[in-house]
Amino acid sequence: MPNFVTIPTNGINVRAVVEGSGPLVVMVHGFPESWYSWRHQIGPIAEAGFTACAIDVRGYGGSDKPGRVEDYSLERITTDVAGVIEHLSPDGKGILIGHDWGAPIVWNTALTRPDRVSAVAGLSVPYTGVPQVQFMDVIKAAFTDRGRFFYQVYFQDVGPAEAELGSDPRAAIRKFYYAISGDAPDGTWPVDKPHGAALLDRLPDPQPFPAWLTKADEDYFTAEFHRSGFFGPLSRYRNHERDFDWLQGFRDRKIEQPSFFIGGERDLVLKMIPGVNPVDFMAPHLPGLQGAHVLPGVGHWTQQEAPEEVTRLLLDWLKGL
Repeated sequence: MPNFVTIPTNGINVRAVVEGSGPLVVMVHGFPESWYSWRHQIGPIAEAGFTACAIDVRGYGGSDKPGRVEDYSLERITTDVAGVIEHLSPDGKGILIGHDWGAPIVWNTALTRPDRVSAVAGLSVPYTGVPQVQFMDVIKAAFTDRGRFFYQVYFQDVGPAEAELGSDPRAAIRKFYYAISGDAPDGTWPVDKPHGAALLDRLPDPQPFPAWLTKADEDYFTAEFHRSGFFGPLSRYRNHERDFDWLQGFRDRKIEQPSFFIGGERDLVLKMIPGVNPVDFMAPHLPGLQGAHVLPGVGHWTQQEAPEEVTRLLLDWLKGL
């Protein structure tokens, strides 16, 4: 059984799995996931001489679930993470690793709280600096104004996405995970879906699911979303304007700490910036970048789809710090 710990931070309680002793490594998951997304990395990182901590982000699993959209701003969640480090680390500093939404969370915790973060790694989502324009303005011009579906636009209104995903969390997880995995054939994520469609429209339910997500894994994620619902997880997407305004106060900063990146060759996140090498894209904003790896055949769920390779790369980086 995992060693669950409740950590008071920033006025809420965060649930975490904590193993091992040594320098603190905090792992932050994305959407729609849980601490469990790091199940393959926790043990090896602990065995390598670190305190391995994988949290449930606020709104998920066993962590508190505040009831307002603004409770899920990047400012609040990065403050949660800084508080986890302060609570667990004797010297008040820790190493951060994040995937999907967890990547912007850890990148921006490193940016805004260098007093707490000694090194940082992102999976799937590269760091592109403090934003120059508001993300949803870009998406509106590229998708909505052209009548095209974009999932983050669909997530903006409270209610419809919660109802769709919450009506059958197991089916939602299976379809969403598969559609943007490295196992899904090109075109599985329908780029021609019209604005006004629902997230799961035209997404297949694979039979069987690829081996990297077992029935037991599926059962765990499903139970967690029956517990938490989807309001908190989806509200992370509803704070783009609030996040943009907050980050403008840090425009003169770069992430100076040692940093690292792992992505998947078939990850649609990287395909949003076609023809751009992520190292070249990130380097101006990450003076301490120590490596960037794009794994062949891997889709969005980096550390779950390729657990052995991701764990090896992370351990090599951690041991070299």
